[in-house]
Amino acid sequence: MKAILHVMEHDLRNFVRYKFWIIGLITMNLADLFIMAIVYTQMIRSDLVFNYFRFFSPGLTITGLFAAAFMIGREVNWEVRRSVSHYMLSLPIERWELATGRILAGGVRGMVYMSPLLLTTFIFLGFPSPANLLIIIGALFLLATGTAGLSIAIAVSTRSFEKFVTSRSVLYYLLFFCSTIFYPMRDPYFLNLIKNVMPQPLIVFAQINPLSGGADMIRSFLLGTPTLTLEMPISILIFSGIFATSAAIAYIKIIERE
Repeated sequence: MKAILHVMEHDLRNFVRYKFWIIGLITMNLADLFIMAIVYTQMIRSDLVFNYFRFFSPGLTITGLFAAAFMIGREVNWEVRRSVSHYMLSLPIERWELATGRILAGGVRGMVYMSPLLLTTFIFLGFPSPANLLIIIGALFLLATGTAGLSIAIAVSTRSFEKFVTSRSVLYYLLFFCSTIFYPMRDPYFLNLIKNVMPQPLIVFAQINPLSGGADMIRSFLLGTPTLTLEMPISILIFSGIFATSAAIAYIKIIERE
């Protein structure tokens, strides 16, 4: 456990070293909420009784969480390309400790970056009960860990930075825009509208997307809609379990091969 904490500390120090850049990105995220979401709220028909600002606020939290947790893959890819793994193999740390520390550090990074966005959501939508808050934090940490695992799995699969960036962009597009982060797909009225412009397979994927599960879990606790279902936490658990495990295995095999 001590070795894992050392690895996590190293990665977190690298993350907070760019504090002004992080503050800038958080400011941009909040600008999306206070400009785009407010404008969209004013554009929606008044008889629908739908406030896009309140809907989008939990989604923005998930967006920040995913983006920050995914950043660790960029560093891992750089280490693979520059053969920094040779140095890591010389450390008095077990391979599985190193892999576990990197994945957990990515998850903690996502939680750190997401915290101001989640607090803003609580300020405008209301604070959950202590029990519900623990459930939200636990689900978000699992989601962040799974995201870090996904990023590391992609990062170690190629030595090409261009291929890593391309893969990251495709995943961003698929997971962000085929989800309920931006669109209320669990609302029957809006779902009928979305069916006219989005293929059915993408709609199904959006509903089982772990990012959708995270955003809708927060909405269910804070807004009361959509209704909390087992599908939401299950999608997060499966996502986190698969990619955290696969990332650890892939990371160990790659650095040993190096």
